[in-house]
Amino acid sequence: MISSKTYRNILNFVMFELGWLACVLLSQTWALIIVAVFLLVHFVLVSQYKMDELKFIVIGTLAGSLLDGLWLRTGILADTSGAAITTPLWLVALWAIFMTSLNHSLKWLGSNRLLMLLIVPIAGPFAYWSASALGAVTLPNLLPSLLALAVGWLVFFPALLSLRDFLYPRLAR
Repeated sequence: MISSKTYRNILNFVMFELGWLACVLLSQTWALIIVAVFLLVHFVLVSQYKMDELKFIVIGTLAGSLLDGLWLRTGILADTSGAAITTPLWLVALWAIFMTSLNHSLKWLGSNRLLMLLIVPIAGPFAYWSASALGAVTLPNLLPSLLALAVGWLVFFPALLSLRDFLYPRLAR
């Protein structure tokens, strides 16, 4: 494990950003392989409380995948393949790599609730809009989709942090 918190956060941020790009730009197979490798590196070099963090990542990934599935089913998002009955695996992988950031490179965002309430409803939809600009998903009705995503992130992000803090208090330190 890397002893410096700063270096752990930098590595976590880089892997999250590269993982996001892999999920959005590459084939589903390559995205899954890259995210799996990044998760392994995360648990070897970054994570201090491996089992607690693994539980949190699994729960958050499941919850986030269900949320994306809801957005796909309601038409807020559309899978570009048009064949998605469930949440595509690349989106599940994206949630997994995102969840690693909540106790590391994005931890600062949870410590200032007002700043979080200002940034999250913009940053969350921006990620989906960016993915749509790169062809990974579509936002069938742009403005209503972005507004729904903003409201969803405004509720979901703090809920994830509260879940982390409640269930796994050592992860919140």
